[in-house]
Amino acid sequence: MRIAILSDIHANREAFDAVMEAVHERGSPDELVLLGDLVGYGPDPIYVIEKAAHLMADGALCIMGNHDEAVALNLSNMTENARFAVQWTRERIAPAHLDFLAGLPLSLQSEDRLYVHASAERSGKWPYIRDVDAAERCLSASDARFVFCGHTHIPAIYYALPGRRPTHFQPHDNVAAPLSEIRRHLVVAGAVGQPRDGNPAACFVLVDTQRHEVTMVRVPYDYEETASKIQAAGLPGWLGMRLKIGR
Repeated sequence: MRIAILSDIHANREAFDAVMEAVHERGSPDELVLLGDLVGYGPDPIYVIEKAAHLMADGALCIMGNHDEAVALNLSNMTENARFAVQWTRERIAPAHLDFLAGLPLSLQSEDRLYVHASAERSGKWPYIRDVDAAERCLSASDARFVFCGHTHIPAIYYALPGRRPTHFQPHDNVAAPLSEIRRHLVVAGAVGQPRDGNPAACFVLVDTQRHEVTMVRVPYDYEETASKIQAAGLPGWLGMRLKIGR
């Protein structure tokens, strides 16, 4: 089975389109998963929501992220730039788009794979997995062999033997990492629409269960175009700048 996993698209049309093109260049996946944060920060929320809905109609899985929740429920417990983008988004999307975001589940399980936006631990509280301690809490909250999440915008893999603390592994871009048959795995998918690992190229995860490997696929896209649209939309300038520097 081949599984393509996208997280943190953040209303970035150019990145979303480039990644979906890269996904299909590798052959249509058996499972396509969107790990939340469809909106927030970026200038094209309507396009991304409607494209996600179309993909779901064709069988894709999609879950809610904290920015999706904030837009759908009019929450404001975020950073200043994030709050501005949430309000900006709410003012531009239709009630049907709000209903779509509000109706997304917090998690989904497919066979031995659990999909969440932030962590299996307190999924609706949106904890970040930035270290081994957070990874251990996430894995302890689920019995799934594989947990896939986003939220940090930084790719990472954690391996864990039964009863042992996880081990952190920093995957290389476009290089397959092995999946062990005796270990559990927590895979942090990076970000399609706003990478923060110093590489501005969009990131998605490609899992091959037959080859027992996972790859962080990096996809260059026209982030200058997205940044220009952010500026023209009146969104905070830093949201465009960080696309260029990958931070």
